Amino acid sequence: MEQAVLKLVQHVLETQAAALELYARAWCNAPEDVVQDAIVQLARQRPLPERPIGWLYCAVRRGAISAGRAEHRRKRHESEAGRAVEWFEPAMGDAMDARAAAEALSELPLEQREVLVARLWGGLNFSEIGELVGCSSSAAHRRYAAGLAPLRERLGVACPKTNCPKN
Repeated sequence: MEQAVLKLVQHVLETQAAALELYARAWCNAPEDVVQDAIVQLARQRPLPERPIGWLYCAVRRGAISAGRAEHRRKRHESEAGRAVEWFEPAMGDAMDARAAAEALSELPLEQREVLVARLWGGLNFSEIGELVGCSSSAAHRRYAAGLAPLRERLGVACPKTNCPKN
């Protein structure tokens, strides 16, 4: 690194780092990271900006706003992921207990569960499911039948004669 760049970085760290962190804190919870990234960006600038401190404040502002948005998105995704997912519509009347059905479905092996969900809720045919999970359409059908039988048994739902998968 050039001597002028090293002196500039040292000057910024000694005189501006705390103020830049305080400035960034208005938008995000990790101002140290934002300031560090901005200083690295400044050190890579060729040629150096005429007003490096002003340039640095602009870079910190942009980085802090971006980091704040990312934090907000991450928190929203985490809170959504933390909520219980309803796999069945709760207002199905006497036809099925939604909680029991969701619990029964969650206890199936993943390869059976993903085929059932793709078929019943996704409306995919067995050929499409086979492509999705990396197996033949007949293997997808076997997984479907293998998952549907214990699901029906656990929920106490009889198989309608026209839709029963053959074992």
